[in-house]
Amino acid sequence: MKYSKVCPKCRQSDIVRIDGYTGAYGTGNNVMVGQTIFSAVNVHRYICCSCGFTEEWIDREDIEKVKTSKKGKR
Repeated sequence: MKYSKVCPKCRQSDIVRIDGYTGAYGTGNNVMVGQTIFSAVNVHRYICCSCGFTEEWIDREDIEKVKTSKKGKR
């Protein structure tokens, strides 16, 4: 949905993006990769307003932070 702007489930194009954020004490839509909120990686949501299907995406520049964190397991 991020790139196509079309829902893969219902094929509708009524898609909204909810930006990830990091609030006080680590609240918000994020992945904590360190000990403080300054290390949080925001997770953005794409929601189909027709059927409710959602996808979550992390910005490319933040993927390496997740990959190298102690919390990122393989």
